[in-house]
Amino acid sequence: MPQNEFVLAIDQGTTSCRAILFDRFGKIASVKQKEFTQIYPKPGWVEHDAKKIWEVQARVVSEAVEEINLSPKQIAGIGITNQRETIVLWNKETGEPIHNAIVWQDRRTAGICQQLKDEGHEDIVREKTGLLLDPYFSGTKIKWILDSTPGARVLASEGKLLCGTIDTWLVWKLTGGKCHITDVTNASRTLLFNIHTLSWDSTLLQLLSVPARILPKVKSCSEVYGEVTELDAIQGVPISGIAGDQHAALFGQLCFEKGMAKNTYGTGCFLLMNTGAKAIPSNNKLLTTLAWKIGDEINYALEGSVFIGGATIQWLRDELELVQSAEECSRLAATVDNSNGAYLVPAFTGLGAPYWDPDARGTLVGVTRGVTRAHICRAALESIAFQSADVLNCMEKDSGVTLKELKIDGGASQSDPLMQFQADLLQKQVARPAIYETTALGVSYLAGLAVGFWKDREALKENAANCTRFSPHKDLASVSLQKEEWQRAVQRSLNWAQ
Repeated sequence: MPQNEFVLAIDQGTTSCRAILFDRFGKIASVKQKEFTQIYPKPGWVEHDAKKIWEVQARVVSEAVEEINLSPKQIAGIGITNQRETIVLWNKETGEPIHNAIVWQDRRTAGICQQLKDEGHEDIVREKTGLLLDPYFSGTKIKWILDSTPGARVLASEGKLLCGTIDTWLVWKLTGGKCHITDVTNASRTLLFNIHTLSWDSTLLQLLSVPARILPKVKSCSEVYGEVTELDAIQGVPISGIAGDQHAALFGQLCFEKGMAKNTYGTGCFLLMNTGAKAIPSNNKLLTTLAWKIGDEINYALEGSVFIGGATIQWLRDELELVQSAEECSRLAATVDNSNGAYLVPAFTGLGAPYWDPDARGTLVGVTRGVTRAHICRAALESIAFQSADVLNCMEKDSGVTLKELKIDGGASQSDPLMQFQADLLQKQVARPAIYETTALGVSYLAGLAVGFWKDREALKENAANCTRFSPHKDLASVSLQKEEWQRAVQRSLNWAQ
């Protein structure tokens, strides 16, 4: 087999670790995936064991490579994409995390955020970062760990403490501690990074009492950062691409032009629109974020984040034991035409865009004796589409762009009933690519471009596969009433936990 015929994507998600090998045509040659344990110390708190993430990720990488009997020389480069706002702090000398990683879904820092708002800091944070003061972002999580973990600030003052999002942690582990880095997309989600100057911001660092010395060096999304030294299966392979999961998906969907948009239906739902070289401030509680940086080229995006998307189906499966799989949920939902008046608002960890209410909680309303298991499955799927439609409506207002087609990806996008309902709600065409692992594909593209595996972005377009398209079947009048009912349900969920 010829050398350098594959690119490896390390896709570290919220509930599982994946490793996917892509060939030059963007086709999957091997894929391995394994879930890991979610930790819920208190209501609204979500943690991960960072050491377990490393162990599981290393295992699936080795298994994916071994499945097709590759040597490291046959892998041109490695791209790493990750759950973005999840943060870990570790001892530089021992390599041991000083606390469980705090996950992006975690709401424990709501009080810190509220205090900063009360002190009048939200405008300066918004201006510099494009973000809102919300527990979603990692800056307040860093502050919490530093303040709450005995000895943490002493370690930081002695230069023995390192901090980073999961991409940073994995690169540090893969390179044996030689590289303490991140990329602009992950940095842009911390509340500490100025998206206009592309640097850690001293004002924000002081505001959150985070010492600059613990933070990683910020790099572009497509360059060689270092070589793997700590995993035999990929020993010596260059790590050459990094992007947060949603930015990688935008790139993997080939949304290279201003006004193109995608929605990823994963644990949460994340809708991003490329706004080109200009950072567009939002008047509708969306986020302004970096799409990517390649060489000297910078692209920005508008983003709306839905905290609980596909995780709604996991809840039905794991906590309620109402179904045994996502496929069963989709199949049951397809047996009924509607939810029979039931609406589920899955605000299990608060609501994200455009509501940004950390005190919202899950609500199931409109339930009558006629509501069956199938109707609840239908309501769960429809809740994902309703939340996404709320975000897209705001995005069109902010950007001035009326979207003609929404590109989609992620595990829940495989549900035909969900995607058809999404097209009906939006009154737009929804396009699902044949290869729906566009997050992993996107970071593979970024990694491959850095090492010359692909010549340029035009070459990537040649890999574009045929899409399954969903067109609206219902007229606007018939979905308008459902939208109104959905909004009534959302209002019931707001401000519940305060």
